[in-house]
Amino acid sequence: MFSTTREQDMELWDRQKDGNCTEPLLPFTPPQRTFDYVLVAHKVDDDKDQRAQRQRAFIQELEKKNISITTLLHENKLFFGLRAPRGMFEDYQYLLKVSDSCNPYSETRGDVSETKVSYPRSLCSETSRAVSQTTRIRIVHFILHQTFINTGENLEELLKSNVFETEFCLHERKMQKGLTKKWARWALLCKGQPISDVKSYFGEKVALYYLWLGWYTRLLAPAAAVGVVVFLYGLAFFNTSPLIKEVCHSNITMCPRCDNNCKVWQLSDTCTYAKVSHLFDNEGTVAFAMFMAIWATTFLELWKRTKARHVSQWKLYDWSEEEEELILDLVNDPDCTPKQFVHSYFRSTVVLILVTLMLMVIIGIAHAVVVFRVVIAPFLSMVSWEFMRENASTVAMMLGAVLHYVTIQVMTRVNSWVSLKLCDIEKTNSHAARERSFTVKMFTFQFFTLFSSLFYVAFFLGRINGHPGNYVRIFRWRLEECHPSGCMTDLFIQMAVIMLLKQILNNIVEFTVPWLKNCLGKRAARKLERKCNRCYRKSCRDEQGRVEPCDTCKLQDWMRNYHLVNTDAFSLFNEFLEMVIQFSFTTIFVAAFPLAPLMALINNIFEIRLDAIKMVHLERRLVPRKTNHIGVWIQVLEVIGVLAVITNGLVIGVTSDFVPRLVYRYRFGPCVNGTTRTHCMEGYINDTLSTAFLSHQQVKGDFSPDQMDTGYGFNVTSCSYRDYRNSEDHSLTSQFWLVLAVRFAFVILFEHVVVVCKFIAAWFIPDNPINVKNDRLQDKLNQLKSELQEKKGNRSTDV
Repeated sequence: MFSTTREQDMELWDRQKDGNCTEPLLPFTPPQRTFDYVLVAHKVDDDKDQRAQRQRAFIQELEKKNISITTLLHENKLFFGLRAPRGMFEDYQYLLKVSDSCNPYSETRGDVSETKVSYPRSLCSETSRAVSQTTRIRIVHFILHQTFINTGENLEELLKSNVFETEFCLHERKMQKGLTKKWARWALLCKGQPISDVKSYFGEKVALYYLWLGWYTRLLAPAAAVGVVVFLYGLAFFNTSPLIKEVCHSNITMCPRCDNNCKVWQLSDTCTYAKVSHLFDNEGTVAFAMFMAIWATTFLELWKRTKARHVSQWKLYDWSEEEEELILDLVNDPDCTPKQFVHSYFRSTVVLILVTLMLMVIIGIAHAVVVFRVVIAPFLSMVSWEFMRENASTVAMMLGAVLHYVTIQVMTRVNSWVSLKLCDIEKTNSHAARERSFTVKMFTFQFFTLFSSLFYVAFFLGRINGHPGNYVRIFRWRLEECHPSGCMTDLFIQMAVIMLLKQILNNIVEFTVPWLKNCLGKRAARKLERKCNRCYRKSCRDEQGRVEPCDTCKLQDWMRNYHLVNTDAFSLFNEFLEMVIQFSFTTIFVAAFPLAPLMALINNIFEIRLDAIKMVHLERRLVPRKTNHIGVWIQVLEVIGVLAVITNGLVIGVTSDFVPRLVYRYRFGPCVNGTTRTHCMEGYINDTLSTAFLSHQQVKGDFSPDQMDTGYGFNVTSCSYRDYRNSEDHSLTSQFWLVLAVRFAFVILFEHVVVVCKFIAAWFIPDNPINVKNDRLQDKLNQLKSELQEKKGNRSTDV
């Protein structure tokens, strides 16, 4: 890869040719390569200071490995530019050439004791071409973090103790411009992505992330289209649904929603709520939930094919993470010993106990959000604003969702810290194993943080609150109730608020903070730019005429990168986590929110360009990492697919009114005894309500006479509530048990049918495309032919 000097030198050459430059025409010469890495430290004037001594000790250790170091001073900071020797990369290529991961079909490599040793043509692309700057950065980064001083500290520990301030690799201006033109700009919002260019600049791991994100976004289009159709289906029967008419024209008086301050209310007052409920709880919901479960499986299987095709083109199909790390260990230290696999039942038990405790804390926080809604609803019912008073329960639900979002932001940082500490206790033997362990723990914590409240709304809200005369209370406050039209609207509100806030606010913060920091960094870089106006002339060339920027030019480039937003191993992880959580929202509770895929699609179209602009222009260059898969995320996505089947089945069977409506239509409705002129769902709302009489001794204790005042000077003697109970002793009716039995039967049937469909889809779509298998077979044949020809050539030479 060419450095910054190449681009600017060529621009000067073009200006000289066109006659637009008065400078003497200089012959074009190949530039020197850029620096592989830059370390930054605060200048310490006292040589006896511990920080200064540890700085020097680390730099000396790097020099022992033949890494050349250029030191520049700017104000009170020391910049160390690192260039690794050519031999280091030749050793890497040599070890890569003979590794099993690059030659999976060859059982022998030749006898090393022979005078002539010939190695087969490697299947790894890196062994047959010059070492790219991406590979150089990755190797140097590994060596830096595996270099220890006499105190046993490595770079990571030195950074924590403020011996060094920061570390970063340099952006390449020419490739930045190329990526900007093809990828990182808003004008390309609906265009494809140059994955090969992304891979060449950021490495395979970043390339696979954007490949996955692009494929996920593309597959969201059909899911979003079906979701919109289901939504429009509910909208089409807005004015003709007998359920909505029954609510809107009802004269039923409902029981107070809370103690003391809440009064009886008319069912017809919640006409709008009933209409919204019908939008997200209709017959199309069942079909859409089945579609999304099968869609999740199809998406994963098609992704495996897409990934296999690209990985095969990159010659990384049989690449091994463990062997790659062994090769890097050898490049760093030829006398190294492999890190042994270790396992401790004691440490595993401790981690398991701590994970359980952490999950209990997270679930406890979800309960606190529930308590907040229970407590705030009675207070809202007392305010002077009529709208707030009449919709106290809905407003309390929305405020609870906002509070839940705030707890998500706080707990995300707590979850990250706890996950890292748990990984330290485990003591994994490699970076890849640590990353897998951290991913599983972090996702588990985040999943419970985001979905605990949703699970409560979906499966417990309105089912554990009791009934008049025997209400369930937390301290002295009654638990919430569902609307007579069902609990789906509550689940929809909770999902919509969290999803909208999470996506919109996160994207604003993600882009704004790096952009502001970049603006400040540009001002500092311009000061240096004015100091040297003879850059890339004779003063910036060495005795052989090669381009070697002066110290000011180097410092200018380093300062430009220094002022960008810092990146680390978690930068890409956070992007993956954000998208996988979104995938969870899109699939797990999609039965309650058919527009979730559409929202995800719109968000992702902007997310791709936002992340691209951020990575290319606003953040320091990510350390390129080599891989041939997206890691443990694929297993996480498969688990989410299974959870989606279970959860959507339960949402339709338990949360939705689909099953009670079905039972009413065919068992208790007006159409049961034959044809009728009325709609088959006529009277359904009234059928789902039970009556509580104030004359009942237990009911009298729950409701005061003031609460039974309608506000028009009329006191009611009875009120209705949502449940299947006898009005005399409040015992459950036979209809309740029938509906419950049908609910469970539906859940079992739904899940078995969808699971079978998922298995058929997974079997029908093979993981590897046929052309990938044929290409690998041809590579194997070509390699074997090459080995056979080399063997015959060696034989004839010996004769």
